Amino acid sequence: MERTQIRRIDAPFGEVWLSAADGCLTGLTFAGEAPFERPGSAEQRVLDEAERQLRAYFAGRLRAFDLPLRFGGTPFQQSVWRALGQIPYGETATYADIARAVGRPRAFRAVGMANHSNPISIVIPCHRVVGASGALTGYAGGLDAKRWLLDHERRWADVEV
Repeated sequence: MERTQIRRIDAPFGEVWLSAADGCLTGLTFAGEAPFERPGSAEQRVLDEAERQLRAYFAGRLRAFDLPLRFGGTPFQQSVWRALGQIPYGETATYADIARAVGRPRAFRAVGMANHSNPISIVIPCHRVVGASGALTGYAGGLDAKRWLLDHERRWADVEV
């Protein structure tokens, strides 16, 4: 039986909630509350590692996450989430760029919906997607968090880690 475990950590722009099940990170959200359950050993290890990597990312010492991930979603959503992971640290892409990357150049609205449904924000970097004009668009954590993440990555992109 799958048991999802959660952990709250403080991020520079507010709180972040991590969830894990069966030894994999299954979610990272900006709001939410659930009863605390004592994590099993596999979940405890992945939550500890996710927290360690997020803290390193927030400190500018980590560019790419290396965590076991598990998430559902349709095949199209999963292709979009994989494409998000290909956007380089400190850079952005548009919804149309991602639509082309997944072989569906006219599906930029569907890309937006998949981006919105990303279950593991920051780790799967949906904050790197901007509007066609380069303007910031909606983000689950709010535009202030998105702006912070993008500014943070730009600030650290050329620094040797």
